[in-house]
Amino acid sequence: MDEIEEGKQKFLEVVQEVDGAVQVVIPVTPSNSMFLISLTKGSNRKFITVPEDDIIDLPHEASIRTKVTKTIKDAIAAL
Repeated sequence: MDEIEEGKQKFLEVVQEVDGAVQVVIPVTPSNSMFLISLTKGSNRKFITVPEDDIIDLPHEASIRTKVTKTIKDAIAAL
């Protein structure tokens, strides 16, 4: 598993920890070094952008994990 796939898997785990009912769609490749990620719960959808470097560092860097977790929590709260 490469770095990006490992980061995507960790991202999915974080979303499931926050709210297991949220569906996530992560693009295969980033656009302009950013991933436009879709979070859906029921009929509500929210898009968030996460830098490619943050996805790569997510499994290994606690500070990045904290930042991304906050972004996810804020987005899910808005759903």
